Parts: sequence; structure tokens; C-alpha cells
Amino acid sequence: MMGTVRAYVGSCVFFLFLMVGIVFFTVWIAVARPFSTLGHRREIARTWAAYNRRMLSVTCGLSDCVAGLEHLPPPPYLLFAKHQSAWETLTLHALFPVFVLVLKKSLLNIPFFGWSLRATEQIAIDRDLGVQSMHILRDRGMEEFGRGVSVLVFPEGTRMAPGEVGKYNGGGIALAIEAGVPIVPLAHNAGVFWGRRAFVKRAGVIQVRIGRAIVTRGCDKKDRKRLLEQAKGSVEEMMAGMVSDESLQ
Repeated sequence: MMGTVRAYVGSCVFFLFLMVGIVFFTVWIAVARPFSTLGHRREIARTWAAYNRRMLSVTCGLSDCVAGLEHLPPPPYLLFAKHQSAWETLTLHALFPVFVLVLKKSLLNIPFFGWSLRATEQIAIDRDLGVQSMHILRDRGMEEFGRGVSVLVFPEGTRMAPGEVGKYNGGGIALAIEAGVPIVPLAHNAGVFWGRRAFVKRAGVIQVRIGRAIVTRGCDKKDRKRLLEQAKGSVEEMMAGMVSDESLQ
């Protein structure tokens, strides 16, 4: 009972710090925008992600442990990530060199948070546009790769509960093939501690695992299905190998 109360109180405190951080860092980015480069604004966003990561640890006792950093190639690359929780959107920028996130366009409408997404030029996709949205992903993705900036995609398209496997979309794979950049599988079990629709966060250590990079140079459209299955297999194999703190007790 006390553990439940503590988790609820900690989650409330984190929410307050999260709101303060969103306003503070959005104002910082807005003030800096006329005098700064896009790269500088994105570094501010990484600082905000590091702040969120620290606040989760302090208020909720929720931290993370990253394995496989040695598998990261030099940027740019395509991060091919599992999506289980809001944790990814709020903290992943702090764990990797600068990258842009492919996300739902509707997030741009959130006050302050959405303004920061616009100012840092994340890739916003309207799923209702169908094929046109894939053209936007292609054009913006190639632009970022041309700058030497990596791109992160959630191939399942939405947050999945722990143990669930959604349909993997190959749009990111096609982009990586065209650009000739490696695909980096990324798995984690954040959903065990912060559910996809949950407010309360459980204390523990989120396991983050980076798989071996998949080479796309020399590949073409006919290799898309094979590379998609290879990337999916890598992510799901890492997911299956994870053990939550709960099962260790």
C-alpha cells in the first residue's frame, strides 16, 4: 500500500517538474531561435531530455541502463525502435547523438511541447495522408541524413504493451536503403515501468539494448522485406531476452 502511494506521489511530483521543464526549455529555445542554429536548438532539446531523465530518477526512482553502445556506427543512421511508453519521446534524445524523431503531426498542436518540436524540426507525419506521408518521410529523412543527422522511427506506429508485437512498417527501411545508411535496432522495456496510458510510474531500471547495425549500402528495393524482417527480428530477440526488475526479485 505504501509503495503504491509513494509511486503515485512521485508521479505527481514528476508531472509538475515535467510541466515546468516544458515551459522553461520551450522559452529558452524560442528566445535563442533568432540568434542560434538549428543544431544549437537541438542540443537544447537534448538538455531537456537529460532533465526529464534526471527528474524521473529523483521523483519516481525510475532510471535506465543502456547496453550495446559499441554497436552504434558514426552518424547518420536509422534508429529502428520499439515504442511502449511516453518515456521514449521524453528521454531518448539524451541517450544518443543528435537525431530527429518521426512522430504524429497532432503532437505539434500541444502548447509549448509542440512549439519545441516545430522549432527543432522533428519530422511530423499525418497518417491520414497515406502515401503522401511516406513522401514527406522520404524528403525530410533524406534532408536530415544529408546534414549528417540520424532519424528515429517507431516501425509499429503506436505504443505497444509489454509482450505485444505490432505490425512493423517498412517506410523507415525504404528510407535507409535509399540513403545508404545503417539500420540500428533499438529495444527497451519502458512499458513495464511506465505503461502506454498510465500516469503512475513504477520504480526500477529500464533496460535499453542497441543491436548490431544492419548494413544497407548496396541494397535496393527488392531487399526491403528481408531487411525489415532482419531489423524486426533483432528488436524482438532483444525484447525476449530482457528480464524486468520484478522477475529478478
